[in-house]
Amino acid sequence: MSFFFPLIGYLFGAVPFGLVIGRMVGTDVRTEGSRNIGATNVNRVLGKKLGFLTLVCDCLKGFLTIYSANIFLPESDNRALIVALTGIMAVIGHMFPVYLGFKGGKGVATGLGVFLFFSFPAILISLAVFLATVALSGFVSAGSLLAAGLMPLWLWLLGSSNITVVTAAIIALFIWVKHHENIGRLFRGNEKTWKNK
Repeated sequence: MSFFFPLIGYLFGAVPFGLVIGRMVGTDVRTEGSRNIGATNVNRVLGKKLGFLTLVCDCLKGFLTIYSANIFLPESDNRALIVALTGIMAVIGHMFPVYLGFKGGKGVATGLGVFLFFSFPAILISLAVFLATVALSGFVSAGSLLAAGLMPLWLWLLGSSNITVVTAAIIALFIWVKHHENIGRLFRGNEKTWKNK
């Protein structure tokens, strides 16, 4: 019964809302822009409104799965671990969706939903980091990487449990790995920037 929630977390996290929203208006976002199913590419290809809708939907995937596990899981010695694993699996589902041959997004918005469950103040701090980084550099990828990478630190400073901090670190690591191409472009100086728009 306990591992039912991480499974549901993965299956719900794997729902490609960016692709679904794009298909609803006659566009396959996997063929345009960065060809990613995430909110950033939807915003680039289909505009701010649909990009924001994708962001909200992907964020809710992370938040609702871990929130549901926290509400409905019975008390047990490994309850906190199963709740944390549910959040991790939601992010992995978004990154490696079974419905799309395990080729998915980069997990930032879904990770945001999980982090939102952990600590709203930590989200606000990382949001400030994200906005400042994007404003100064013009790179959304750099802002996302810094915001995600620093989240475990904010949670630790705010007194979160060890399980929460480790879970955030694992999610941040996955996000960094999925951004390996962006990291390469940042080092080479040919990453796409919003300052050119």
